[in-house]
Amino acid sequence: MTVANSPAPASAAGEPALRDQVAPPDPRARLETLLDEGSLRPLVEGDDGDVLAGVGRIEGMPVVAFAGDPRLQGGTMGSAGCETIVRAYDHAMRERLPIIGLWHSGGARLAEGLESLHGVGRTFAAMTHASGLVPQISVVLGPAAGGAAYGSALTDVVILSEGGRIFVTGPDVACPGAGEKAGTGAPGGPEPRSGHTGVAHVVTRTDAEALLRARRVATLLGRQGRIRLEEVTEVDLGGILPDNPRRAYDVRPLVAGLLDDAPEPVELHPRWAPNITTTLGRLGGRTVGVIANNPMRLGGCLDSASAEKAARFVRMCDSFGVPLVVVVDVPGYLPGVGQEHDGVVRRGAKLLHAFAEAVVPRVTLVTRKNYGGAYIAMNSRSLGATKVLAWPTADGLAVMGAVAAVRILHRRELAAVPDEERHALEERLAAEHEKIAGGLERAQDAGVVDEVVEPARTRRAVAQAIAEAAPGRGAHGNIPL
Repeated sequence: MTVANSPAPASAAGEPALRDQVAPPDPRARLETLLDEGSLRPLVEGDDGDVLAGVGRIEGMPVVAFAGDPRLQGGTMGSAGCETIVRAYDHAMRERLPIIGLWHSGGARLAEGLESLHGVGRTFAAMTHASGLVPQISVVLGPAAGGAAYGSALTDVVILSEGGRIFVTGPDVACPGAGEKAGTGAPGGPEPRSGHTGVAHVVTRTDAEALLRARRVATLLGRQGRIRLEEVTEVDLGGILPDNPRRAYDVRPLVAGLLDDAPEPVELHPRWAPNITTTLGRLGGRTVGVIANNPMRLGGCLDSASAEKAARFVRMCDSFGVPLVVVVDVPGYLPGVGQEHDGVVRRGAKLLHAFAEAVVPRVTLVTRKNYGGAYIAMNSRSLGATKVLAWPTADGLAVMGAVAAVRILHRRELAAVPDEERHALEERLAAEHEKIAGGLERAQDAGVVDEVVEPARTRRAVAQAIAEAAPGRGAHGNIPL
């Protein structure tokens, strides 16, 4: 068991070896690379249209997959190709199978006019009707414009190859209102789509690596397994925290240590709102979703983007019955006029709604501090957490930090003392405030923390809490928040 991130292996059991690229951009070649060797069976025999759809297997698990043909009119979505995608969705829904779309398309086919638009709209409807019922994964391997951009964005997980592009208008379409052309460069590429807009959940260097990640996500969501407590080995995770409780640290090694080594966990949206991390992996052999504040970025504060990112992840996991583990070390919401203008109230409410609505088992682990509105938002007892665990280092559970609180509550008293005495008085008042207004002991007395666990017992304690909880699955879709 490791407690640090490691690079993806070149290959793993049941997975195709990574190659620099998949060539040529032939839909059958791409689907055969995605699926287990020899398992592809087209849904329509002899289909020579612009979209190939079929049933196959990933590590023996049946899935549905489709791929457009960029060699035919730029992979544009004609009415016949859209009908093939709809049929693929009908089959996935009927058999309750994960569905994976490989996108490389210029959008709706201009030559067909409204017939093409109607077909694209029917594709969107099929995706929406499947939302929350079957896992949907998109792999963008080239330009994905217009209908292809929205088609991928409607799915649960979007994987973007380094050569992929996602944009509303194609490269040669002028934007009269903006006085510019869309272009195929940076606006739709991996950096803005993964770091700025949050459209892409995963970015890879090559097409083959993108297909490998799609296989991994499909098995995590489609074959979730069950917790085997006898196989949960213990790891002392406490050494990951710095000795100084005010010092920042990267939470990702802690998340990696909490999860099983194999299969390798998949972090979603690592570049977007990195002050919170969202990761799919296994614990004791069972798929779980882990949400963790990351003090390395913005001190771990919640803000509008991270709240929205976490809310979508909660809803996805809840819709597929994936238990949640919430690792908390948060000083509160990020203050400032910029955040207010960025919709922190509206977007922060999404996270409250997502957790309060969720019915999957969800275990909270508080490692250090947990203050203010963020205390509630990070899967608190009041929002229905299955179990709340805390490390002995979790002393900061309160409305706000003790020093900040006494600066408000004892403002006049602090102002009345000489400057050289103010710090000592502030520290004494803060220590007194901690005893009466928060802290781990009071949290236990109030019933908002169930158990204090040592870092070395964390994996088993979390796994046992999930194993003992009643399973659940939310009855809702996974709208792109």
